[in-house]
Amino acid sequence: MNNETILECRGLSKRYQQGEIDVEVLKGVDLSIKAGSRVAIMGASGSGKSTLLHLLGGLEKPTTGEVILDQINLNSIRSAKLAKLRNRSLGFIYQFHHLLGEFTLLENVAMPLLIGNQSIKSAQFQATQLLERVGLDHRVKHKPGELSGGERQRAAIARALINNPKCVLADEPTGNLDSKTAENIYQLMQELNQELQVSFLIVTHDPTLANRMDTVLQMEDGLIVDKLSTNSNE
Repeated sequence: MNNETILECRGLSKRYQQGEIDVEVLKGVDLSIKAGSRVAIMGASGSGKSTLLHLLGGLEKPTTGEVILDQINLNSIRSAKLAKLRNRSLGFIYQFHHLLGEFTLLENVAMPLLIGNQSIKSAQFQATQLLERVGLDHRVKHKPGELSGGERQRAAIARALINNPKCVLADEPTGNLDSKTAENIYQLMQELNQELQVSFLIVTHDPTLANRMDTVLQMEDGLIVDKLSTNSNE
């Protein structure tokens, strides 16, 4: 791991208007993610974890504060450039895989490259290599509905990594899986972190998964209230 900062936020807050009620979900969060780091965010439902992840990923705009991705302030760029930056520098993994059911695994994983205007031949070649890396080379022509939950999540990880992102943002990546499959997904993320030096920022309710990261952040009522360095070597 080096000391390069890949993703950070300063004074990040988010408010939503629900009728006449002003709901403050985040209340001035500061966070810095270094290259190759593994960070878990824990906290009760409603503490602001997923909202923080969405803001860091440029999926929503903050009420106040700023997000810096790959040395670019997301507040300073237009939506088209933001989409390109996000596609290039970030990968996303969700509890539910969000694969497109009408496309094969190969097409699903290649899609971010096609969106980035790569040729079909090049995109499919890279997608095939990555599906082989996650143990799904025998499933490239299958559609998501023909796969197990663990296979779909491995495909989602391949899709998240297809652009060689600096950081992967994962929202409950093992929350919908049995313990054996969840362990396999963790081992895969661990291998990819070590081999590719991609950073992982993971929102999870699973203390076992969280404690295997380098750092665990505890969120409460829209703030990071605790930070634990686990010194995990797993």
